[in-house]
Amino acid sequence: MDLARTEVTEGTEAADDTAKSRLRGGTGRGSAARLGLMALPVAFFALFFAYPVTAIVARGLHIDGGWQFGRITDVLGQSDIRHVLWFTTWQALASTALTLLIALPGAYVFARFDFPGKRVLRAVVTVPFVLPTVVVGTAFLALIGRGGLFDELWGLRLDTTVWAILLAHVFFNYAVVVRTVGGLWSQLDPRQEEAARMLGASRWRSWRTVTLPALAPAVAAAALMVFLFTFTSFGVVQILGGPAYSTLEVEIYRQTAQLLDLPTAAVLTLVQFAAVGLILAIHAWTVRRRESALKLVDASAVARRPRGAGQWTLLGLVMATVALLILLPLGVLVQRSLDGPDGFGFAYYKELTSADGGAFLVPPIEAIGNSLQYAVVATAIAVLIGGLAAAALTRRAGRLVRGFDALLMLPLGVSAVTVGFGFLITLDKPPLDLRASWILVPLAQALVGVPFVVRTMLPVLRAVDGRLREAAAVLGASPLRAWREVDLPMVWRALLIAAGFAFAVSLGEFGATVFIARPDNPTLPVAVARLLGRAGDLNYGQAMALSTILMVVCAVSLLLLERVRTDRTTGEF
Repeated sequence: MDLARTEVTEGTEAADDTAKSRLRGGTGRGSAARLGLMALPVAFFALFFAYPVTAIVARGLHIDGGWQFGRITDVLGQSDIRHVLWFTTWQALASTALTLLIALPGAYVFARFDFPGKRVLRAVVTVPFVLPTVVVGTAFLALIGRGGLFDELWGLRLDTTVWAILLAHVFFNYAVVVRTVGGLWSQLDPRQEEAARMLGASRWRSWRTVTLPALAPAVAAAALMVFLFTFTSFGVVQILGGPAYSTLEVEIYRQTAQLLDLPTAAVLTLVQFAAVGLILAIHAWTVRRRESALKLVDASAVARRPRGAGQWTLLGLVMATVALLILLPLGVLVQRSLDGPDGFGFAYYKELTSADGGAFLVPPIEAIGNSLQYAVVATAIAVLIGGLAAAALTRRAGRLVRGFDALLMLPLGVSAVTVGFGFLITLDKPPLDLRASWILVPLAQALVGVPFVVRTMLPVLRAVDGRLREAAAVLGASPLRAWREVDLPMVWRALLIAAGFAFAVSLGEFGATVFIARPDNPTLPVAVARLLGRAGDLNYGQAMALSTILMVVCAVSLLLLERVRTDRTTGEF
């Protein structure tokens, strides 16, 4: 028996040595395969992101045959620009703090409680995140401005603009905290906190000393993403802020589209680029801490029914918050779309079939079909580029790959206005004369969709046991076949969720599309903005109607995603 065991052990060790030698021989092939996977995403971002942004900044600073770097200090020395920088930073910090304060209880409820309607409620709180910022601004405009609900209730004429902006940002980013923090919280082993309680620690002390340090990287990552989204806020501030309040993004749009002052816009773009680069660098560090510091458990084993009056009360408070913060603005949006000149009805929806209003060359209803078609193409591009990028990033490989990971996140923070305007001035010559082509809009939308695909796919791909890939390589499978046979069966749900998110955010992309969408082929967000920019109740009502349609499409998409989603298919978003 001992001899047999020795022979088996020796045979196993020999097989292991053979496998290791094959793997060592395949290391070069693995590196080459990784570089091959990165080639297309790098080329895509270089051509459709780096090139347009660099070109527009260079055109703004290269004046009369020379570089005018002194323009940077001139622009930053202007009092109105300093006010814009101050308001941008202040409102982003305030929005982030308010979002964390309101959303963290919701993250706990979704992480630890199991209750009827949980999937539906998770989809509801995610709807605002994928809605266009124009629609979010429109919802709060319906709630607060132009004879909104607050004025009707109290008859007060207070300056509520700043509060409207802050609450709209909380509305928009609530899901970021719930999904990022709640996703990790749901996988923390509750037995660690229970052990601290058994050793005599109070509930508060055990949470503060055990759970909070474990959650800190996720909370930091969520806070940084909220700060990034609010620091670069465009549609919300443009609609609600008026001339008195501007973020950097709004000011870049004003300097570019209205004043045609490219040097000032270029300087502001550089400032925003530097700030976004710093934010993303810190965010990448927090993500690495979160991925490496913890041993997680199955989320389905953690969630349980609320027990006791305190937990039921917390659940009720969270649902009341969701009702007031999310459902109320969306409900008012629907109410405004139905409040026609002759009473409640579908008068504004019927007007969408007519182009007599003069805001469009075609009936506004065509914007729905345009947006759906553009979003489908943009989703296909985003899934291809993002999927290849996520596969390349699955195995960490030093600073080059980490830098590539950060590059993929830049479109979420760099001025979309700059990207859109850069498209117009760079992609206008052969062999890439795309300025009159319909593909320009899906390309711009795909830039925003790729980061969501990567951040959704990457944690799931990294959770696949690498030994399975190694075994496939030992058996002679090519990298492509190993992906098809090993990874795809395990990550197909995450792939569908990534595609759904890319589709939803493509529908709502506004910053770049406002420059490149043709007048005879407007997208839904562009149509809403144009209608809101024109006086008259008819245009306002049609804007509310289009916003409601877009909201319903996004809600249906997210409800379908929740049917696919499991606790194992949760990425960073």
